[in-house]
Amino acid sequence: MAPHYFRSIWISDLHLGTRNLQNEKLLDFLLQTDSDFLYLVGDIFDLLQAQKHWHWPKINDRIVHTILAKAANGTKVVYIPGNHDHMLRKFNGCTFNNIRIQNSVIHETVHGKRYLVMHGDKFDPIVQRSPWLASIGSTAYEILLVCNRWCNFGRRNMKREYRSLSSWLKHQVKIVVNYMGRFEEVVAEEANLQRVDGLICGHIHRACIREINKVLYTNSGDWVESCTALAENESGQLGIIEWRHHQPLLSTVAEKHYEDLYRNRCLASAN
Repeated sequence: MAPHYFRSIWISDLHLGTRNLQNEKLLDFLLQTDSDFLYLVGDIFDLLQAQKHWHWPKINDRIVHTILAKAANGTKVVYIPGNHDHMLRKFNGCTFNNIRIQNSVIHETVHGKRYLVMHGDKFDPIVQRSPWLASIGSTAYEILLVCNRWCNFGRRNMKREYRSLSSWLKHQVKIVVNYMGRFEEVVAEEANLQRVDGLICGHIHRACIREINKVLYTNSGDWVESCTALAENESGQLGIIEWRHHQPLLSTVAEKHYEDLYRNRCLASAN
């Protein structure tokens, strides 16, 4: 079957090098989709984890080779480093194997809408002001993801569908909900300051498309829990793809409002 075509695709927070990446689903997604633009929006490699314990199964080689093949075959691939692969920010403006590294970039849609693309850790006060607290939070999140894997191992044996324990907690704990809400508002403020139509980021592992103060806030989610990507189709419509169940893409969905658009998926026709 021919890959499903999008004009642009954004993926973030893969955390290659950890056990948390859902690598089979990511590889499946990369093989079944094609695009003119592919943006890698930070935390693609978890170079912080590399200092502790590096996990690299053979399937990760296939993921990297697939991205390199896309770049070699004409897809414009841009790598935007995040806080877990920030070491690559010193290579801003450099190109390696047809992949350009940029700390931020402006993407223009088919209709001329301009979106600033960056990882998003710049807007995280904990990462910027209290790195020790961010480190504690990262460790706690790692533990939660381990619990999540064991929980879903049991659910699979009982033939029940995947449930994200950490995602559920994020929506239940008020301080986390407030933190994410504030993060989104600060991102929208930056879009206004930069005089762009919106901002595309990752970092907080929650896919979203939402209009805030007349600018568009979008987040591509992650590949350790939700397995989501942001996409622009041939008509210039933005939406979120969910890839949890390896389901093929069907047709475009028209929505008047951006709230929770990701629940309906952003779909594309076969190339």
